[in-house]
Amino acid sequence: MKNNKNSGSVSWESPSNIALIKYWGKKGNQLPCNPSISMSLKNSLTRTKLTYKPNGKEPLSFLFEGKKQSSFEQRITKFIKNLSDHFKFLTDYQLSISSENTFPHSTGIASSASAMSSLALCLCSMEEEIAGVKMVEDEFYRKASFIARLGSGSASRSVYGGFAAWGESNSFSKSSDEYAVPFSKYTHPVFQDFQDAILLVSSKKKEVSSSAGHQLMENHPYATARFAQANKHFERMLGVLRSGDLEDFIEIMENEALSLHGLMMNSTPSFTLLKPNTLELIERIRSFRLGSNVPVGFTLDAGPNIHLLYPKSEKERVVPFIDSELSQFLENGKYIVDEKGEGPQKIKM
Repeated sequence: MKNNKNSGSVSWESPSNIALIKYWGKKGNQLPCNPSISMSLKNSLTRTKLTYKPNGKEPLSFLFEGKKQSSFEQRITKFIKNLSDHFKFLTDYQLSISSENTFPHSTGIASSASAMSSLALCLCSMEEEIAGVKMVEDEFYRKASFIARLGSGSASRSVYGGFAAWGESNSFSKSSDEYAVPFSKYTHPVFQDFQDAILLVSSKKKEVSSSAGHQLMENHPYATARFAQANKHFERMLGVLRSGDLEDFIEIMENEALSLHGLMMNSTPSFTLLKPNTLELIERIRSFRLGSNVPVGFTLDAGPNIHLLYPKSEKERVVPFIDSELSQFLENGKYIVDEKGEGPQKIKM
C-alpha cells in the first residue's frame, strides 16, 4: 500500500442504537450466538476525531470530553493493536483520539456502540486517506461494521441508520455474523419516523458490564432455549418491520426485553437490574396502551432505564402521558427525547 499522505485527521459522528431483538451471548472473536435487530437513534451520538502522524514513538493518546480516561484508553489501545491484520499501516502511525457524547453517561444508551462505530469509521477513512483510494460505499460501511464489531458487538449495527440486522439467520439471506446489514429499505412507512423516549430511572453505573453479561450465557441453563427463542423472534420481527403490524412489534419487543432480564436473574451469579420504579413504569405503560389503544411499547437494555417506542403520529398523546403519569418515577423527572436516525455522518474538518 503506497502512502500518499503522511499525517492528517478525520472525524465521524455515529449513533447509539436500541436493540429490538437482543444480542446476548457470544462465541469466538465477538461473534453473536443469535441474530439481533436494532434501531439507530438520531440525537444520541458519539463524535470522534482521529489524528495521525507517522512513526511516532509515543503511545496512543485518548481523551474523552477533554479528559484522560485511562480505563477506556487501555481498551482502545488493545483494540487498535489487534487490528494490524486489517489495517497494515497502523504500526507506522501514532494516533491521538478524542471523543465526546451528546448524551449523559449511564442513561441506558449504549455508549460503546456509538463510540466503537465512530472510531471504526475514522479508521476506515484514515485508510482511504493514506492509500489515496476511495472504497466503494457499500464496502466502506461493511468494513466499518466489521471493525466496529471487534470493539463492541452492538457497534456493528450503529454503522447504519434506521434498522440494522446482525447475525446469521436463514430468514435473511444477506445476514452475517461478521458484520451488520441495513434493513431500512424493507421497512413499512409507519417505522420511518419512530420515536424513542428514554426514561431515566437511575443514572448509577450498572452492576454488570455487557461483556460480563455475555459471559454468563456460556453456562446458562436456559441458553439453548434462549437462542432458539431469539431466532424465532428475529424471523417474526423481520416480517413485522415489513408489514407494519404494531401490535406484534410491541409484543415481540417487550418479550425480548423481559427475556433479557429474566436471563440475568437466572444466571450464576444472579443480577436483578430492574428497579421498583422500572416495574411501576412497565405497569403504567401497559395500562395506558390498553386503555387508549395507543401503540406504545417498551424495551430495556441491561439496566433499569426504559426506552419507550411509538410512531410520531402518536406524539401528542404519548408526551402528556409521560409528563403526567411517568415522570414522577424518573430520576429528577428526566427523560431523553430521541427518534430513529439516519446513521453516521463524516464531519467536515
